[in-house]
Order: sequence, then C-alpha cells, then structure tokens
Amino acid sequence: MSALLWLLITVPLGAGAVLALTGHRFNRAAPVMGVAVAAAVLGLAVAVAGGRPAASVPLFAGMRAGLRVDGLSAVMVIMVASVTVCVLVFSAAEFGRAENRGRFFGLMLLFAGAMLVTVTATTLPLLLMAWEVMGATSWALIGFWWRQPHRAEAADTAFLTTRTADLGLYLAAGAALAGGVGSLRLDALPEAGGPWLHPVVAGVVVAALGKSAQLPFSFWLSRAMQGPSPVSALLHSATMAAAGAYLLLRLGPLLAATDWARPLVAWTGAATALALGVVAVAQTDLKQLLAASTCAQIGFTVLAAGSTGVAGGTAQLVAHAATKAGLFLAAGAWLTALGTKQLPALRGAARTYPWVGASFAVGALALAGLPPLSLWATKDEVLTAAYHRSGGLYAVGLAAAAVAAVYSTKALWYVLRPSPAEAAYDTERSGTRRVPAGTRPPLLVLAFGAATLGMLALPGPAAWLRDVVGAPGEPSPKPWEVALSAGVALGAAAAVWWWPRPVRAPARAWRWADGWLYLERAAHAGVVRPVLGLARALAAFDDRVVDGAVRQAAHGALAAARLAGRVDDGGLDALVRSVAMGARRLGEWARRPQTGLLHQYYAQAAVAFAVLTLIVLLVR
Repeated sequence: MSALLWLLITVPLGAGAVLALTGHRFNRAAPVMGVAVAAAVLGLAVAVAGGRPAASVPLFAGMRAGLRVDGLSAVMVIMVASVTVCVLVFSAAEFGRAENRGRFFGLMLLFAGAMLVTVTATTLPLLLMAWEVMGATSWALIGFWWRQPHRAEAADTAFLTTRTADLGLYLAAGAALAGGVGSLRLDALPEAGGPWLHPVVAGVVVAALGKSAQLPFSFWLSRAMQGPSPVSALLHSATMAAAGAYLLLRLGPLLAATDWARPLVAWTGAATALALGVVAVAQTDLKQLLAASTCAQIGFTVLAAGSTGVAGGTAQLVAHAATKAGLFLAAGAWLTALGTKQLPALRGAARTYPWVGASFAVGALALAGLPPLSLWATKDEVLTAAYHRSGGLYAVGLAAAAVAAVYSTKALWYVLRPSPAEAAYDTERSGTRRVPAGTRPPLLVLAFGAATLGMLALPGPAAWLRDVVGAPGEPSPKPWEVALSAGVALGAAAAVWWWPRPVRAPARAWRWADGWLYLERAAHAGVVRPVLGLARALAAFDDRVVDGAVRQAAHGALAAARLAGRVDDGGLDALVRSVAMGARRLGEWARRPQTGLLHQYYAQAAVAFAVLTLIVLLVR
C-alpha cells in the first residue's frame, strides 16, 4: 500500500515536470495527458484514503522524509484530486491551441502534486519542500501570460508576499531544532523545549496565514486574479489558499501548546471573514468579488482551527472547494465568451448561457449560506465551535455569514437580470460568444458538490467525520443556532435581492473596501519602501564610504609606489651607479702601476715602504 502512496505523489509531479518542460511539443496531446494523469491520481487518492498507508525514507542525519494518510489527509487528498480533475477537464475544453498547453497542464499537475505532498507530509523538511514547489508553480501560473507586464508584476507581488510569510516555516524549523526536536516530525513540534516553543508556533501561524491570504496578507489573492481562470479555480479552492488553513487544522496540538496561539488564530479568521466579506461586497469585478470571498470563507476554516473545531473546519474546507471552483470556472467561461468580468456588463449572462448560469446560481446560493445547500450546514459547525470558545467570536462569525449572503446575492442579482438592449461586452478582450460543450460536465459536477457536500455537517455524517479526523468530542449545533444562521442568511439575501437600485460603483465611503482595505499600499508603505530605502542607503554608503575608502587606499598605494619608484630611480640606482663608477676608476688607477717592468715595481715598493714608515713615526 505504501507503493500507492508514493505513486500518488510521484505521478503528478513527474508527469507535470515532463509536460512543463516539453511545452509546445505536446501541445495537442497535453490536455488528454493532463486529464488522464489527474484521473489516475484521483483513483490513487481513493485507494490510499481507504488503505491509510504510511511511508518514509532517510533524508538527513536523524531526519526522515515521511508521508502518511490519516483521517484528515484522506479527506484532503480526495478533495484535491477531485477538484483537479474537474478543473483540468474544463481547461481541456476551454484552453485554445494558441496557448502553450503543455506548459499549462504540466504546471497545474505540479501544483496539485505539491498540494498532495503538503497534506500527507509528516515531517517539516518534506512539508517545506512541497510548500516551496507550490509557491513557485503558483508564481508561474499567475504570470502564465508573462508577456503582459501587469500580469508578471501581479505574479511577483503574490509570490513575494507569500514567500515573506513562508519564512515562518524556516523560523519554526530552526527553533524546533534548537528546542530539541531533532526529527522535525510535525507531531513532535509541541515537544520543543524551553522558550523555543513560542517561535515554533509563531512561525507556523505566520506561514499558514500568509498562504491562506488571511489578514494582513490578503491582498496577494487579489493580484492572483491576473492568471487564467482555471488557475484561479484551483488555487482558490483546493490547493494554495486552502493549504494554510489545512496546516492549522493539522497542527491543532501545537496551537494548544501555548496560551496565545488559538485565540490569535480564531480572531484572525473571524476578522478576515468579516472584513474581506465587506471587501467582496464593494467589488464590481466578478473575479475580485470571488477572490475576496475566498479570503472570507477560508477565514471560517481558520476560525474553526482556532476554536478546536477540526471536523467543522474540514467540512467547510471541502464544501468551499467545490463551491468556489465551480464559481471561478463559470466566471472564466463568461470571460471567454463575453470578454468581460465586470458585474454591470454581465447582466443576463446566466440567461444567455443557461448551463453556466445554473451552475453559477447553485454555487452562489451555496456561498451565501442559504439552506439546504452545503456551506449553510458547514458554517453552522464552525459557528458552534466559535460559540463554545467565545460569544464575541460567534457574533463576529454570524455577522460574516450575513455579509457572505450579501456579496453572493449581489453577484447572482447581476447575472440573472435581463441584459440591456446594448450589452457592454468585450470590456477586457474580444469574446468568442460561445461556451464549449466540454465545459458542462465539470461545472455540473462542482455544482452538485456545492449543493450536497453539506451532508458532512448533518448529524449522522458529522459524527462519522469527527471520528475520521480524530475529533469525537466536538459539539454539534443546536436547533436555535441552525435557525438563527439560516434566518440571518435569508434575511440578508432577501434585502439585497429586492434592493431598489444596487450600487454599481462603490461610493467614497466604500473606496477603502474596494481597494482591499489598502493592504497592498500599507505593505508598500510599511515594508517595501523602507526596505528599498534601506537598500538604497546601504548602496550609497557602499559607493561613497566603502568604495571611496577603497579608492582612496588605492590612490595612496599608487602615490606611494610612484614615490618609491622615484627614490629607487633617483637614489638607490644613482648610488649603485656611483659605486660602480668609483670601482671602475679605482680599477683604472690600480692598472696604471702594473707596467710589467721589474725596476718600476722595485721603486714602487721602496716608496710604499717609505710612506708606511713615515705613517708609523707620525702616529707615535
């Protein structure tokens, strides 16, 4: 059975790498190959979910790369594989041959494969590797149309934001090693000794909140909308945006090891669900509305993780994956057909393309939390866990549920209204005016999931899910809680539907919400500009001070070398030449008496003897 687990990981990663590297060479076969691999992965996911295998191999001294499918990861691998199949089937029908389909389908398989490693990893090093691959492939997919500068810039913003938060996992790994957790097993992280436990928890929390686009990192998900719609569907539903929330659900014992982590996580999730829900209400771009709603809906899962509601959070994650994947694919189909994603321009879109409209309507009603659809039931599980943690958390979560009904109904109101006589289509590209027939099956499957996956929160299946994920003692919602949340959602949806004149553009008071709370501006003002300013200052210091000192030292060395050269040429060399000339002259003088005549030598000896005698007498 462990062989199937390795296949679950290696098949999408290997096939994805081959397709991505070959690119245009497999342009015709790439859709078929991509869908076939995704279907095979789904079969493997079902098999390992039933068998619950584990596997590991040595990685470093005292550390192993471990994989295991338990109850929580069994649910997740099926969810990831199922959504991947639906998204790739849709992409095969919609993605034209003019695109680099080999690279696209390869990157999508790599993306999904990295998420499968993330949900099955049992050790921090392997989790980090998958975390990094997921971030890198998301950057490549968001900037898939990289020849357009604004899309490449959006990919950079999303990548750098998540990478900044990802540093938390490196902090956690280093602190765990310092705290004595040499194996870096995820289940052993709470055993970090001394003060090192707090950096471990803080690093994990920051990385998870960044990956799932929770406050204050939410703005990167807005920029991710520059990628193709199938990328948005996969990224927002079952992979990257869900990864951080899943990690918090997985590491519940680590959060419980400190007295501050659970309240921080719970309140961050609740605040994100409410604040980003308001941001979604202010949007007039359909994909931006769905992106903000992703932050808000994942916020409910984060709220569940901080409120010890693992089963409720898992059900919310699964139901949201099907709902949001279907909504994004429908938005992508309209963008291709009508050339716009602006809500005022999409009036009548659901009537023009009934299959897409029907699936979008089911997804929007589920996203609104209306009974009996999926997110109504799963949301109640989350709110119940929040209620047992804090009345304030429950109140904020209930308000966020009301806001969810507002933004979902707003989107549905526009697409179901009759189109005007002169529809304002093609605001962003030239529409094809057709929706391929091959896009219907995945839309219908996802709409069915959005409608029915709430059964995971019904009394019988909910008890089964609690046993599966290892949380049998979690509370169930009481009848008054179910009725209250249903009444709040229905009331908010009805108020929006019968509002006499929905605002097309946000008023001045809503500009802060339309601009995603100015989070990106704040990041630029508080992080980017100071860092760049510090970098410029350090560069100037390096150029003027360090390089100046080096240049002055070089100039001084050259001057000293010139002086030494002059001393050498005018002093030492002159002295050597003088000594040589003196020696030459002495030699000439010494040769003069050497005549070869004996009587001259005798006379010279007599004179020398006389001079020597005279010197001796004078010295005495």
